[in-house]
Amino acid sequence: MREFIVEEGSGKERIDKYITEVWGEDVSRSQVQLWINGDHVKVNGNTVKANYKLSVGDQIEVIVPEPTLVEIIAQDIPLEVVYEDQDLIVVNKPRGMVVHPAPGHSSGTLVNALMYHCKDLSGINGELRPGIVHRIDKDTSGLIMAAKNDKSHASLAAQLKEHTVTRRYIALVQGSIGHDQGTVDAPIGRDPLDRKMYTVKEKNSKQAVTHFTVQERLGDYTLLELKLETGRTHQIRVHMKFIGHSLVGDPIYGRGKGIKFGGQALHAAVLGFNHPSSGEYLEFNADIPQDLQDLLASLRSR
Repeated sequence: MREFIVEEGSGKERIDKYITEVWGEDVSRSQVQLWINGDHVKVNGNTVKANYKLSVGDQIEVIVPEPTLVEIIAQDIPLEVVYEDQDLIVVNKPRGMVVHPAPGHSSGTLVNALMYHCKDLSGINGELRPGIVHRIDKDTSGLIMAAKNDKSHASLAAQLKEHTVTRRYIALVQGSIGHDQGTVDAPIGRDPLDRKMYTVKEKNSKQAVTHFTVQERLGDYTLLELKLETGRTHQIRVHMKFIGHSLVGDPIYGRGKGIKFGGQALHAAVLGFNHPSSGEYLEFNADIPQDLQDLLASLRSR
């Protein structure tokens, strides 16, 4: 159950739109409307319709129904395992692989592969996302960790929440960035004009901080190393667009600009955390994938 109190500035807003914006997780407006239609949402103790207009001070109560169980099929999909023990596994995810199943997309994901490889995964995230502690986008390659038991999952999730996990990415962006390093400190929330996108905005947003260092300038492009201080959905992609340097190949935030790459040129290169059992700090590296290496080589030869 989640509860919200409508504050100044959100009065007269539709309840389905409001809940979608303030939920704080990846939930669609259509999903919120299903909750409302199923009487899982109450305002001041009463059920309402999706077009209900809020008033300042309204008390909203959302009781999320139990998810429909979906059997996940373990699939023998090759995995590049970087590290594994009885508590967790770290893999180097290829670009193009979805992390976890969703309704209508129940196979070919990292979770399907992990179910086959590990046999045992944490159940904290539910039927569709066993073991998954954090995500990277389908077309982002690189390191991702999964937990094999609930104790490990809780420890790793707490480290993410406390911003103590090391996460560094390599990205190729549009344009030549003049300064060698910088920080983007700009809050991110859902784009009110497109619910599938995120944007920098003040209202109904969360703090987001990205540090970047220039690795190489390649004419009209710049190779960056980026360090995440927070981990918001699409954070790097949104922040780079915000400063005018969208990721090369980004189909959403860099629409149609520059080189075609079949997805954003982004790679999760470094992942570090304290082991949930021993407390030892572990750090792993994943080389830039071949397709991005080839793109960089072609730019260097121009």
